Amino acid sequence: MRAIGVYEFGGPDVLRVVDLAEPHAGPGQVRVRVHAAAVNPADTLLRSGVHAGAFAGTPAPYVLGMDIAGVIDEIGPGTPTSLSMGEPVMAMVDPLPPAAGGYAEYVVLPAGWVVPAPAGVGHPAAATLPMNGLTALLALDLLALAPGSVLAVTGAAGTLGGYLVQMGRHAGLTVVADAAPADEALVRRSGAADVVARGADVAERIRARYPDGVDAVADTALVGPRLLDAVRDGGAYARFRSGDEPGGHRFDDGGAVSVRAVFVPDYAGRTDKLHQIRRLAESGVLTPRVAATLPAAQAADAHRSLEAGGVRGRLVLTF
Repeated sequence: MRAIGVYEFGGPDVLRVVDLAEPHAGPGQVRVRVHAAAVNPADTLLRSGVHAGAFAGTPAPYVLGMDIAGVIDEIGPGTPTSLSMGEPVMAMVDPLPPAAGGYAEYVVLPAGWVVPAPAGVGHPAAATLPMNGLTALLALDLLALAPGSVLAVTGAAGTLGGYLVQMGRHAGLTVVADAAPADEALVRRSGAADVVARGADVAERIRARYPDGVDAVADTALVGPRLLDAVRDGGAYARFRSGDEPGGHRFDDGGAVSVRAVFVPDYAGRTDKLHQIRRLAESGVLTPRVAATLPAAQAADAHRSLEAGGVRGRLVLTF
C-alpha cells in the first residue's frame, strides 16, 4: 500500500511516498480504507524529530498522521462492532510505535477507536474532526467550567481554537477570543462573545475587558505564562504543549492559577467522546474547516504551508 513516511527526521522534504505491506484486521480490529488524512501541527513535530526517541529500535519508514476519514473495508474475525462494511467513518490514530500513523491507504485500529463519520460530512471535512475535536473536548472537560463562566481562547482563528470557541459557547460559556483584524468576523461567527486583538500583550487586553480576570484560558496560540495574568485567582490555564516541545513553556508550581495539561492520547479509544464529536458536527455545533486538499504525494507541500503560518482550517491529504 502507499503511505507517506520518513526514513530520517528533519524538514518537510524528508517526507516520502513509501510502499508498505498491506495490513489486515485481526480480532477486535477494523480496517479503514483511508480517503483523507488531516495535517496537524503534531505531525510536523514528529517529522522534525522532537519525539525521535519514541521511534528508537523501530525500523523506518515512520508513518505520520493522527486524523483519518474513509470507509470500513475489513472487520476482524469475532470483532464486536456496530460498524458495517463500506460505512464512512473517522478516527484518531496513534502514530507512535508499535502503531503507525494515518498517512496511508489502509489503517488498522481497535474497533472502539472508530466511529461513523457525521452524516452529510465528506471525507476531507470529517478528517479534521477527531484529534482536534477530542483535544478541545478534553480541554473543556479538564477545565470543568460551569455555564456562565468566562473562557478566553487564544489562537481562536485556528482549527483547534475555533472548535474550542464553538464548543465553549455550546456549553453555555462566555467566550472571549483573540484574533487579527482579518479574522475577527470568522471568530465571531464561531461564537465568541468578545474579541480582542491578538499579540504578546493579549493578557492585558483581556484583563482590561474583564477586570476581575477570566475563569480560564485555553492557550492554543502557545502564548505561555504571561497569559496567566488574564486569569482570576483560583482559575485555570489549559496548556497544549509540554515545556520540552518547541513552542511549549515551563510553569512554576503552586501559583494562584492551576495549569492543566491537555494530552489528547488520554482520550484515545474513548468511543463515547468520539461519538460526542460526531454528534456536535451533525448538529452544526462544530463546523469542520478544510483549508485545502492535496494529493498525499504532496505531503511535503502541506507541511511547508502549515509551518509558514496563516492557514485557516486544516490541510488534508487525499488517498
